Amino acid sequence: MQRLTNQTMKYIFISFISASFLLACNNADTKATESRDDSVKRAEQVAAASDTANYTSVQWLDSTTQNIGKINEGQVAEVAWHFKNVGDKPLVVVTVIPGCGCTVAEKPEAPIAPGSEGVIKAKFDSKGQGEGVKEKTVNVQMNTKGSASHQLTFRGEVVKK
Repeated sequence: MQRLTNQTMKYIFISFISASFLLACNNADTKATESRDDSVKRAEQVAAASDTANYTSVQWLDSTTQNIGKINEGQVAEVAWHFKNVGDKPLVVVTVIPGCGCTVAEKPEAPIAPGSEGVIKAKFDSKGQGEGVKEKTVNVQMNTKGSASHQLTFRGEVVKK
């Protein structure tokens, strides 16, 4: 078996370190590009929502206050609010912000065309919430006439298993 010289070992070590560094840089560049793309998309949505020429109208197809009934403590309950763009401009849902950490909300990423429908979803994690009636909110920002802010609410009763 041949022994590797110090010179050869140094070459292998430097090659390994260089390859690792290049791979790490490439991964960081990809993440930075994705982050920049998300930032640009977000800036475009905020600009559209703040330009009164782009305001439209929304019709909530479900009540903005919903009852999710009884939930066993520790269960995750889902709720959805359906809406329709009844205006003549694309409807942009800029943000959905849950009122607390026990609720996670998601919004449509693409603008909703005039006459089309969309949905805002939320998941409520009842773990650690204790027994009793709970009322939670989700605040929605849209490019809508009258008020750009919409408050969605749901109620449920957390019970022991």
